[in-house]
Amino acid sequence: MDLVVRAVVAFFFVYFLTRVIGRRELSSMQPFDLIMLVMVGDLVQQGVTQNDFSVTGALLVGSTIGLLTVFVSYASFRFPRLRPMLDGEPVIVVEDGKPIDRNLRRNRITHEELAAAARLDGLDAVGDIRWAVLETNGRISFIPRG
Repeated sequence: MDLVVRAVVAFFFVYFLTRVIGRRELSSMQPFDLIMLVMVGDLVQQGVTQNDFSVTGALLVGSTIGLLTVFVSYASFRFPRLRPMLDGEPVIVVEDGKPIDRNLRRNRITHEELAAAARLDGLDAVGDIRWAVLETNGRISFIPRG
């Protein structure tokens, strides 16, 4: 039972951590970010399993994490009011060719990163964008001017 409680605590810690880190960072990981992610995973694993190397312990922890993942996904689907808290909300970062600095700053996106993302999407300049939306998965969607 101790393993299940530690797995539940670790799950919600990692879930909270990913929400705090932000969607932009998770969608554009650098090598250092990937190494840090692996390190966090190893540290969480050590905290959950401690010295339990049994197959039963591994199955308990794996099942608990899997069930919690399904539960959070179902809660997001079933209860729309929880969705913004669980999944986040899309954020408008450009409106009528003008970047919204407050939203860019809050999501730690520079004007250069925004322009680079627009170029990757085939847009010449930020002024060519009618809307740009930072989606919940961390990608930026662009709607060009008509």
